[in-house]
Amino acid sequence: MERAGQIFEMASRMRRHVGARLASVVWPPACMTCGADVSDPHGLCTDCWRELRLTGGAQCLRCALPMPEGYGGDGSCEECVGQRFSWGSARAATFYGGASRQLVLSLKHGDRPDLARPMATWMRRAAVDVLARADLAVPVPLHWTRRIKRRMNQSAELARRIAAEQGIDHGPGILLRTRATETQHGKNVEQRHRNVAGAFACRVSERVDGRRIVLIDDVMTTGATLNAAARVLRSSGAVSVDVLVFARVVRDESVHF
Repeated sequence: MERAGQIFEMASRMRRHVGARLASVVWPPACMTCGADVSDPHGLCTDCWRELRLTGGAQCLRCALPMPEGYGGDGSCEECVGQRFSWGSARAATFYGGASRQLVLSLKHGDRPDLARPMATWMRRAAVDVLARADLAVPVPLHWTRRIKRRMNQSAELARRIAAEQGIDHGPGILLRTRATETQHGKNVEQRHRNVAGAFACRVSERVDGRRIVLIDDVMTTGATLNAAARVLRSSGAVSVDVLVFARVVRDESVHF
């Protein structure tokens, strides 16, 4: 069934690509989030651009949350000091909300694979150091039942773009989601970790052994899913695992590991 899901995803991607090319001939470029007229087919209008919170300031190197300017130490926020992670560093292109939230939802649920291109570009800019030492991009997988329902894995689309533009290997089939986990929405930190515990397996450990991996996902909230996936990659022989996401969720009272 896993193979059937991969074939279905490839066919859906080809159909969407052809449809997008035809649509560009008929309709003028529109803002990626609100649909307003723009000059660039992969651009944002002025109002939506103002809403996009790029991670240009100080950022925790371990969990990618924003930090006060001038914060000392080793680059980790106070909550991350002394914590054990399955990954080394984490980077995010944006903070979740406004335009970034709309981009994530459109890519994930709106049948908009074209959004992966600009989103991947912003991710590369936010993770120059991480990508410079990586030789393999691995997306967080969906269970095959969910992938058929969505018709694509949004994380795999982002990883494919990043790998191609960065000139590194892409491994969309390396990690397998072994069971259909419940949605993480509405769960606390402990429940999130318990929900994804043991939910991933490495299908081809020979492609992981001795590699420096960048693990790709669209959003990080508490990091529970990424932590579970990174743990499997490390146990399969990866030299290092770093995390790169498009959007990092920030709350007034941020939840950490």
